[in-house]
Amino acid sequence: MSPPVFLAGEADLGRDRVVLDGPEGRHAATVKRLRPGERVDLTDGAGLMAECVVVAADRAALTVEVIARRTDPAPEPRLVAVQALPKGDRGELAVETMTEAGVDEIVPWAAARCVTRWRPERRDKALGRWRGAAREAAKQARRSRLPEVPGLASTPEVVRRVAAAVAAGGAGLVLHEGAKDPLSAVAPPSTGEIFVVIGPEGGITDDELAALTAAGASAVRLGPTVLRTSTAGVAALSVLQAATGRW
Repeated sequence: MSPPVFLAGEADLGRDRVVLDGPEGRHAATVKRLRPGERVDLTDGAGLMAECVVVAADRAALTVEVIARRTDPAPEPRLVAVQALPKGDRGELAVETMTEAGVDEIVPWAAARCVTRWRPERRDKALGRWRGAAREAAKQARRSRLPEVPGLASTPEVVRRVAAAVAAGGAGLVLHEGAKDPLSAVAPPSTGEIFVVIGPEGGITDDELAALTAAGASAVRLGPTVLRTSTAGVAALSVLQAATGRW
């Protein structure tokens, strides 16, 4: 089994010995029950990974010795999921599974037919839950890079980002059950950004689809069945990971 991964600051990872304390250290010592002699990896979440061995442990912290370091390059092409806000806790589920599948950025989208609305007074808390889900899933997946989770985007903001990506040689793909072309038939670019737009439970409106396709995106379908908004993203990312050679 590969070593567990925990987050640490870049400055700490430059030392020969690191004291992992705070929430990460407590989790490693009391939940994972790591003991001297066991392997553990520390990352700054931006590509730097330190391979370590535990040399001391107590209830609140670990002391580890760094035995090797590496910096993982950012993968190409960059995969960006635009996720319409799902109902209940399915947003965190979508973030978790897409992170495990290797997504590079997850953009929360206030689509027209979203049942869930992030009210201004609750927006920071909701965004924090998404970011927390991404952070924990990235550690579970042994990733050295955490996916970005920016603030809530409106449809015009999503359209602008898709248009910029397409203009720069990337691609925009809108998952739509009425599309004629399957995602598996798409030849994705090898560089740039690939945007995957995932609509809400009620579907993407005609106006949203028209705006996205006018920006250069293509409507594609996953298959003969209709997936939930919380699971469509991970299915699409799996296809793209294979098609781009990232997997």
